[in-house]
Amino acid sequence: MADSELQLVARRVRSFPDFPVPGVLFRDISPVLKDPDSFRASISLLANHLKKAHGGRIDYIAGLDSRGFLFGPSLAQELGLGCILIRKRGKLPGPTVCASYALEYGKAELEIQRDALEPGQKVVVVDDLLATGGTMRAACELLGQLQAQVLECVSLVELTSLKGKEKLGAVPFFSLLQYE
Repeated sequence: MADSELQLVARRVRSFPDFPVPGVLFRDISPVLKDPDSFRASISLLANHLKKAHGGRIDYIAGLDSRGFLFGPSLAQELGLGCILIRKRGKLPGPTVCASYALEYGKAELEIQRDALEPGQKVVVVDDLLATGGTMRAACELLGQLQAQVLECVSLVELTSLKGKEKLGAVPFFSLLQYE
């Protein structure tokens, strides 16, 4: 069953060469979201992995701005958990904590509300895709500032040639689909 679900998801990921710049092969997850069966399968596969890996030890799912917001709430619902948001700087009201990370041409910043978590709570970070790992690493740093425990980071797609999971250090990482 899981293999057929994974094949359903994999068939919906499209590739666009030379987007957004020449030499990049863009992996588009839009068809996964458009097809309710493949989206449901992606959530089910991620949830099953997390149940096996962590049982009932997860307190929250943290969705990353912006496509992590597409998977985070559904995954949290499937697991009977709440979802917290990690956003680009300036998008959250109230007191926040911030972490910056490198981009190809500069830097960006993520933030989380200071009261989003209590110290010691266990979190899984979710995004649609892991590329260079900078965003996910910054999210883990933010959660560390709140003294949360990051159990794992997960994504639908991993671009293995960019070695993003190496930036996560000791934090376990799981993806449904891997591409060079």
